Amino acid sequence: MSSSKMSTATAIMAIVATSSFLPSETQAFQPSSTARSLTRNNNNNYMNNNNISSRSIGINARGIKTKLNMADDNGGTLSEVEKLRAAAAKAREEYERLSKEMGKEIGTSPSATSSTATLAPPKSLSPTEIQTLAKSIDFESGDAASQSTALDSLVSSGQFSLWKSAVRRTTSSGGNNAMMSLLQPFPVSLPNLESRTNGQITPESLNIGGQSDVKFEDFRDLTVAVVLGSSLLAVLSLAFLPPNLGASLSYLLALIPIAFIGVGSTAPGLIAGAIQMGRGGKEEGEALRERICRHEAGHFLCGYLCGLPVKGYEVNGDTGVACVEFHTGGNADSKGELSNDDIAALAVVAMSGSVAEIMAYGKASGGENDLLELQNCFRRSEEFIGAAKQQDLTRWGALTSYNLIRTNLMRYEGLVEAFKEKRSLAECVAIIEGSTC
Repeated sequence: MSSSKMSTATAIMAIVATSSFLPSETQAFQPSSTARSLTRNNNNNYMNNNNISSRSIGINARGIKTKLNMADDNGGTLSEVEKLRAAAAKAREEYERLSKEMGKEIGTSPSATSSTATLAPPKSLSPTEIQTLAKSIDFESGDAASQSTALDSLVSSGQFSLWKSAVRRTTSSGGNNAMMSLLQPFPVSLPNLESRTNGQITPESLNIGGQSDVKFEDFRDLTVAVVLGSSLLAVLSLAFLPPNLGASLSYLLALIPIAFIGVGSTAPGLIAGAIQMGRGGKEEGEALRERICRHEAGHFLCGYLCGLPVKGYEVNGDTGVACVEFHTGGNADSKGELSNDDIAALAVVAMSGSVAEIMAYGKASGGENDLLELQNCFRRSEEFIGAAKQQDLTRWGALTSYNLIRTNLMRYEGLVEAFKEKRSLAECVAIIEGSTC
């Protein structure tokens, strides 16, 4: 296209754009009808002389009007941002309507509602005031709804700040709620887990895929010893005792291997404990009590930070240490399916006990039951969780609990002392909320 043609196209675009953007009220700045007629005639003559059509320069009157005219049906002027907002609102309404027709609830998740709620600025309270507030919460009944409601209210008023702090969406400096929660699972490999925990969390220290204190060969050898020992005693009883007494005793001795196999099938931990006691490698007394306190304190700290209500809290008669049990799914109904958020929180809490042991002793020894409970939670998930994802969630839970305990180390140590002294739940909550790290 020649320079004269380019100039003509540029002039036409400028005239159309100017006339489109001028509001109808600015009559004083519009050209008169005579001027418009002269301009239109000159432009038509110029285009005819140069054989330029609106199609050749890519101008479509309808397209220009659609793109450049911002006036709505009422004659008002809308900006592009306002139009986009209106379109987004309309699309959101359509999405919600279709979702309701499909039976899917929108925006009713308790965790999402509470995590994005506007919170009051934290208040500076004395330890006595914090303990008084904690004692006002009914922990004894084990009711999940009342606990969550009371603690949520204290957080909203700014009196408490750490309840659900691991899952609560924080507010950015710009005033907008962040869209990322701390509990967002991601794949964690074994080398990555080890490197991000300064080499502390390994398969061997967690007893996941590593060597356990009691091996399969130990169970096998003990089973053989029980069978051979019972058989030998039965033969000796028949040989050296009176016939009636020897026969009766031999029948009783024959039941010992059957009973041993039954116990090993239903409660292998009892057999493992017996093997460890025979080796003299099992902790006893104050050392064992210290380990259990650290294990349970790790559970309680991470459970509180993840917002899990307490289901039970009682002192174990054998160890003399308080043990805590949490509600799954954030409510008292433990038979329902678990959401992804529930699974993430439970993975962190399940691994926190073993991680707490590792941080203190270098190796965990009391996490078998926690892993079994986590497996049960995986089976109750509303979405199928395969073996590979289960391993990722387990390792991610270990990494997240490690970070939570390390970040709140002073609070954790305070909880350890509280568990040693068998303090109440309200006192443990006051320790978490009143400590500064």
